[in-house]
Amino acid sequence: MELNILQTIKTLLGIIDTAFDEDISVHINSAFMVLNQLGVGPDTVFSIVDGTETWSHFITDVTTYQAVKSYVYLYVRILFDPPSSSFILDALKNQKAEMEWRLNVQVPIPPEA
Repeated sequence: MELNILQTIKTLLGIIDTAFDEDISVHINSAFMVLNQLGVGPDTVFSIVDGTETWSHFITDVTTYQAVKSYVYLYVRILFDPPSSSFILDALKNQKAEMEWRLNVQVPIPPEA
């Protein structure tokens, strides 16, 4: 879980250079806001600032680690590099929605005080 968040998402998107780092970082941070609302990650909204943040800075729960990476990738892909085919775009949106549902179900409900 010590992988760099920005680099992981760039690799999944097939991007090598740094020209789009700012754009991708904005979308990653938006995904983290949604994850926070789903109850995934730290209590406060996490964001990447300088691109050195790792996945372990955001999440320590190994049961949702891979799903979180997949969700952030799907979220960024749809916003940053949407496919021209509406069928593929719909498939990505459906995968993202299913991942949101699954992450929401996976997050433990805190005990009532």
